[in-house]
Amino acid sequence: MEDIKQEPEYMPVPPAAAASDGLADNVAGALAYVTIIPAIIFLVMDPYNKRPFVRFNAFQCLGIAVCSVVLSFVCGIIPFLGWFVLFPILGLTVFCTLVLCIVKAYSGVKFKLPFIGDFAEKTAAGS
Repeated sequence: MEDIKQEPEYMPVPPAAAASDGLADNVAGALAYVTIIPAIIFLVMDPYNKRPFVRFNAFQCLGIAVCSVVLSFVCGIIPFLGWFVLFPILGLTVFCTLVLCIVKAYSGVKFKLPFIGDFAEKTAAGS
C-alpha cells in the first residue's frame, strides 16, 4: 500500500510579521479606528505616514469621526425624535461600522466605505 499524505483541512494563518519599523500594517490600520488619536498619530509619525494602507485607514477613521459629529449635531437639533430615536440608531451604526472596519483592517483588507472611502483613498494617495 502506498503511503498517501493528505493536507490538513485547516491551515492556520501565521501571525502578521511585524514590519521592520514598528507595527505591521494590518495592526496599525486596525488601531487607527480605536479613536481619532491613533489615527492622527499614525498620520504624523514617520514610519507610518509613508505606508498607504495605514494612511488610508487613518483618513477613513477621521472621515467617520467628522460624519459622526455632523450627524450627531443634526440629531440634537430635532426634538424628541432625534434625541430618543435617531441618536441611538446613529450611535449603534457608528459602533458597528468601526468594528467592521477594525476587523477588515486587521485582516489586511482595504475596505472602502461609501463616500468616506473615496475621500480617504484620494487623500491618502495625495501626499
